[in-house]
Amino acid sequence: MAKVKYYYDPETLSYRKIEASRGHLYKMIVLITLSAAVVMLVGFLVLSQFLKTPDQIALERELEYTKFNLELTNKRADEISEVLNQMQERDNNIYRAYFEANPIPEEQRKAGYGGVNRYKYLEGYDNSKLVTDVTQKLDVLSNQMAVQSRSLDEIVDLAKEKEDMLASIPAIMPIKKGDLSYVASGFKWRMHPILKIRKFHKGMDFKAPTGTPIYASGNGRVSLAQRSATFGKVVYIDHGYGFRTVYAHMSKIAVRRGRRVKRGDIIGYVGNTGRSVGSHLHYEVHKNGVALNPINFYYGDLTPEEFAAMQKAAEKEGKSYD
Repeated sequence: MAKVKYYYDPETLSYRKIEASRGHLYKMIVLITLSAAVVMLVGFLVLSQFLKTPDQIALERELEYTKFNLELTNKRADEISEVLNQMQERDNNIYRAYFEANPIPEEQRKAGYGGVNRYKYLEGYDNSKLVTDVTQKLDVLSNQMAVQSRSLDEIVDLAKEKEDMLASIPAIMPIKKGDLSYVASGFKWRMHPILKIRKFHKGMDFKAPTGTPIYASGNGRVSLAQRSATFGKVVYIDHGYGFRTVYAHMSKIAVRRGRRVKRGDIIGYVGNTGRSVGSHLHYEVHKNGVALNPINFYYGDLTPEEFAAMQKAAEKEGKSYD
């Protein structure tokens, strides 16, 4: 119940009841309402610093998910870049070398990404560095893939003109992957197992059981099929275009001198003849009289991942058989 207030009236010499005016009453209501609104607004602003709305929570989750996907994309871009680098290496040093085409300069493969900061518009955000890194990597990859695509188109055109040359190049492993135990020794300096001296190994040794089939790695003509003190039972194939391959330490020769062979024809079987300490195939590739690393000529058999694995195995120090 509201408290009644009085005032002293000197004319009547008595106390009289104070009657509140309607205007005053309205003012009080408005003042109380405004005070309550201010208190509620302040409380909302304070609580909003600690409490999040469902929309804010959903937005934060979406931002975290986006960041996670950007990090995955960044990692995947690095993996693709590594595979592309291997492809570029083989393109310049193998594919183009086959057709005597000039390699593509590194400046051309990565042109157009220096100088002016073309990613300035991405600055000023929470994850600007991550977004910029991913965008830049994807731009570089896009450019490199465009250059590589044009290069492969050029190689296809060269291949159409030189189909016979392409069929003659030693482009597969002389032993099937399924028959191969492991790569025993690669194209490198190593200790000779019999002579006990450091000697450069001009080919690759493929460890496989005696009797495993050996295949011609390209079309050509058998120039030698004989037995020697060093290589034991050995076959030489002249592929033309300056290429020659050697298959040594066979248990049995399946071709004669002068015979024309095609890539994939059986020319002999794995053995342990000549200067050898175990059943294996010693395989060499020569171009214009110079021994080359055979691992660079297995593009018809190996994926980039298998190529990298074989390269690592060939470089590792292991047992040498000849």
